Amino acid sequence: MQLGFVSAILPDLSLQEVAEFAASAGFTCLELMCWPKGKAERRYAGVTHIDVTDFDANAAKTVKQIMADNGVTISGLGYYPNPLMPDQAEAQVYIDHIKRVIEASALLEVGVMNTFIGRDWTRSVEDNWPRFLAVWQPLIKFAEEHNVRVGIENCPMLFTMDEWPGGKNLATTPAIWRRMFEAIPSDNFGLNFDPSHLVWQKIDYLKAIRDFAGKFIHVHAKDARVDQHRLDEVGIMGTPLQFHTPKLPGLGDINWGQFFSVLSDAGYNGPVCIEVEDRAYEGPLASRKASLVQSGGYLRQFLAEH
Repeated sequence: MQLGFVSAILPDLSLQEVAEFAASAGFTCLELMCWPKGKAERRYAGVTHIDVTDFDANAAKTVKQIMADNGVTISGLGYYPNPLMPDQAEAQVYIDHIKRVIEASALLEVGVMNTFIGRDWTRSVEDNWPRFLAVWQPLIKFAEEHNVRVGIENCPMLFTMDEWPGGKNLATTPAIWRRMFEAIPSDNFGLNFDPSHLVWQKIDYLKAIRDFAGKFIHVHAKDARVDQHRLDEVGIMGTPLQFHTPKLPGLGDINWGQFFSVLSDAGYNGPVCIEVEDRAYEGPLASRKASLVQSGGYLRQFLAEH
């Protein structure tokens, strides 16, 4: 496996600076954020380490040189909007940018693009399904034509009241993943697997690895701590952040030794990228860098990099 991190936590650094830091901290890969330049619509969004607008062969050459000079590879290009927004004009803007990220991934010879399925959070899974098919069947065909694999992160996007009650991403549970992959049976369509989102849903993340590792395109390393004393107050019907806290790897409820034991048994040998969403470490740049160094040091005891 290759250990890296998601670049969203370092929005104040240039691509060159992110690559230099990754190399100095011993990381071998990076998931690079490719949001359109402009104001972020939510936390961890709006970060642009590669601007894919008008991205061409010359731009790709520059990016590849930066990475090569620092001995760090690109694990995937990341862009996480809601392409199933109820406002179809807004959704189309996101769909068009997903295509640009796919094209950039092909030009860079990365071959991986990570994103969300999206969802109309006011409607059921069943009511969202026709739109899912209408949007994602052609998107995956587009990815196939460019020899790019699309990794869907399994984050429910159900943390704030504007995302209530359904969340803004369909791909949240094994039952839905099975249905998705049956509907679009493509080798270019898989998961960017994040175990932390299963912890607070009370889903066995080890069983999910055993059942779906063959569809893993990319993996995020993020932990989560379910706070029972808070859950006792609000119950499982509360908004998730009322009873759980995103944490750095090793500071939550995931048993990372078991995680990597099962992941390696399942034959996964791709990238594992630390995703920092731990508010205790979200202050100054030095704290955010320290969080990555700490997480990397913790996780290296469980995986052999190559």
